Amino acid sequence: MDVLPARGDAARGGTLVVTVRPDGPAGWDQDTAFARAVLSQDGIAVAELDMDLRVVRANAAYDALRPEGCGEDWLRDLPGPGLRGTVREFMALVAQTGSPVIAAEYPFEGDRVLSLTCIRVDGPLGAPVGIAIAAIEVTERYRAQQRLSTAYRNAFEIGGSLDVVHSARDLVAVLVPALGDLACVDFPDDVLQGRDPPLGYPGAEASAPRRVAVRSADGVWPRELVQVGEPTAVASESPEVSALVVGEVIVVDPALLREILGHDPELIARYLPEGMSGALGCPLYHRGRFFGYATVYRTHSPAPFDEADVTLMRDLCHRAALAIDHAFRFTREHHTAVVLQQSLLPPSATESAAAETSGTYLPAAGSVSVGGDWFDAFPLSSLRVALVVGDVIGHGLRATATMARLRTAVQTLADLDLPPDELLMRLDDLVQRMTAEAEEADALGASCLFALYDPVTRVCQMASAGHPPPAVVLPDGSATYLPVVPGPTLGVGDNPFEVFTTTLPPGSVLALYTDGLVRRGHDTGDGEAGLLASLARLVRDGAPLDRIGPRLIAAHPAHECPDDDVTLLLARTRAVAEESLATWEYPADPAAVHEARADVNARLQAWGLDEPAFATELIVSELVTNALRHAGGPIVLRLIRDRVLVCEVSDPSNTQPRLRRALNTEEGGRGLFLVAQLSTRWGCRYGARGKTIWTEQALPPSLPPLPAL
Repeated sequence: MDVLPARGDAARGGTLVVTVRPDGPAGWDQDTAFARAVLSQDGIAVAELDMDLRVVRANAAYDALRPEGCGEDWLRDLPGPGLRGTVREFMALVAQTGSPVIAAEYPFEGDRVLSLTCIRVDGPLGAPVGIAIAAIEVTERYRAQQRLSTAYRNAFEIGGSLDVVHSARDLVAVLVPALGDLACVDFPDDVLQGRDPPLGYPGAEASAPRRVAVRSADGVWPRELVQVGEPTAVASESPEVSALVVGEVIVVDPALLREILGHDPELIARYLPEGMSGALGCPLYHRGRFFGYATVYRTHSPAPFDEADVTLMRDLCHRAALAIDHAFRFTREHHTAVVLQQSLLPPSATESAAAETSGTYLPAAGSVSVGGDWFDAFPLSSLRVALVVGDVIGHGLRATATMARLRTAVQTLADLDLPPDELLMRLDDLVQRMTAEAEEADALGASCLFALYDPVTRVCQMASAGHPPPAVVLPDGSATYLPVVPGPTLGVGDNPFEVFTTTLPPGSVLALYTDGLVRRGHDTGDGEAGLLASLARLVRDGAPLDRIGPRLIAAHPAHECPDDDVTLLLARTRAVAEESLATWEYPADPAAVHEARADVNARLQAWGLDEPAFATELIVSELVTNALRHAGGPIVLRLIRDRVLVCEVSDPSNTQPRLRRALNTEEGGRGLFLVAQLSTRWGCRYGARGKTIWTEQALPPSLPPLPAL
């Protein structure tokens, strides 16, 4: 520091003090050199602004970045995106608070993007004197980020349909334009034929895959390349192909692709797109199973694939493979449930003296597993027939297993000749026990409609447990829904069921169905009305039952992909002619046994049934004798001639007859044993008053036909 006297008139009596930094002017030179270096480079636009946000100085890159026709303050006036504010606002905030803004992205000139960094500049004494801005155009990086973000968002759409081919189409729709201009997916035969691929990766001996999905940026797949549905070549075991074995993405250029294809001109023409600059290949590989290949090509852009592209390709293919695996797991369960359910359902068509029946079952499709719908038609004693339709709540194997148990229970209870209301009450108790035994907390439940038709009296009795009402088309063509009062669904408990009784003339068509058949779109609302009209029209046209069912289901708006099982049971009623029926009543007199034998022999001779006469006489003798001995009178004997000969003996007693094996020393106890040996079926049912023991005997097929009703 030097102190010198001041000279001159203006500085009379003054003193001049001069100070110099100990290290000399080097520090100032370094700051100047740094500032000069920053301002002179042309890769980053740099500008210094004062506290009023006016440009003090800027480098050439800043001027070069300025849009045409804009002044020096062009950057300050740029609008900001959304809630980020304008550039002017964040500049003022930095100048006021000193908090820097780092790499804030702002659009300008249409789709261009700038990355702006702003810091406050303080003077030598610490007072703020302005701000400094560094701007870099990051348009390409921003577009790449947006492209990747869009691709990852679109990846969530892959596999939404649980269909393997749709999953392949979803994948190529994301690959183009996210990664390239052309994309394709190839599946092996196992995947296309619905078979779960075996564990491990196929080698060169594997069968040729087939192309299942393609995508082009311009919407047109090149004609010279492999088309959808055509088989694709199996590449040789090269190191590049071996990389695919472990699920790696490989980056392929035209030269490498020619090498993989063995420099075969035909293969090169089929697999090397015109103008290709590069390609990515990745297997669809998950849980040790190979589901196919995915390939994406770049033909319009010379830019090579980078690590971000490889990562995206790997992630998208992994997503697609996971979706395909889920689709296979769903398909396996769905197929197992369908096979199990169809194996548990009865024959689709039956013929009996009571009715001709035809059942149609369409399982749920799409992403919904098979449900627990079932139908059944089985014969009961005295030529009667039982018609059943039910719907278990829920879907999947559990619903199918529940359906099997309920169908078996219905057949067992029906064999006891229980009336429809009591049968449903017993079935309701079973469902409650099944719910109590179930490990899951969800309660089981089902709806059911049970109908019992007697071709002798032509009376049909039915009861409903929360099931849609049946429809009937009478022989005159009129159609209506029967007013069956539905009770609660099975599993609710402690509620009686109401029996509906009606008389159906021969030729009436009865339709029992599940709600999947009448569940229509919200814009129509004509489910039950449409079903009744279609059923009446088809019956009046004389269509056979086995064609009416499929036509009714085909008229369903969602029959191609139903969201619930569709079940339909049709029955055309028949009646036993008066000429094939004989009834007698006897008092409680031992002479009734002789009268019964005589009446039976006379009627069998009139029917031309000489061959079964001896066995029938013994059966009638034993049954009437037992009724006289244990029940008293009156005794009713009835013969029904159809495909079988039915013999019924009714008495007022409710005592249960029991078949037993008599000892050699016993004189009696062999009556029911003889009855069982002489008949093909026998049993006992109870009515409002007393019981009826019935037998069935097979008749020779050469007998003359019965009168048709």
